[in-house]
Amino acid sequence: MARLDPDKLTVNYREGVTPTEPIILRRYTLTHSDFTGELFLTIGEKFAFNEITEMRDEVFGEWVSNDDSYYLHAYVYVGHFGPALNAIRDEIFRRELPLALEAIVYGDTPFFEAHPFLYDAPIWIQFDSEDPAYQSFEKWGTPRDYQL
Repeated sequence: MARLDPDKLTVNYREGVTPTEPIILRRYTLTHSDFTGELFLTIGEKFAFNEITEMRDEVFGEWVSNDDSYYLHAYVYVGHFGPALNAIRDEIFRRELPLALEAIVYGDTPFFEAHPFLYDAPIWIQFDSEDPAYQSFEKWGTPRDYQL
């Protein structure tokens, strides 16, 4: 079930990245506006650290080569805000990650069309927290699972 409203997604390519290249050094920074519901996907050779907020609710992703295959490694910062807030942030990330992954896959459609085998690459999500209860590395399907 698609959750993404494509009209609320803005995609920006940075220097060194085109709509179809490269695979390695292709990094995603997905941010959003709590006020408008808009999503902002920046695709570049580096993460767009200048676009993150103090809330730290962005999603980072990058393509990684593993022998003869690739996987999409995404990262979210659950944090170290104390047990109650960590639990809330973890629940929100888990609820909103399908939308974030839809935004990345839809926003980078020309890239996936140029490299269709990547639709079947695994997606691994790293949940980062100083609290071991919220520190994990989990497989979240493939980009094909998040196509609109």
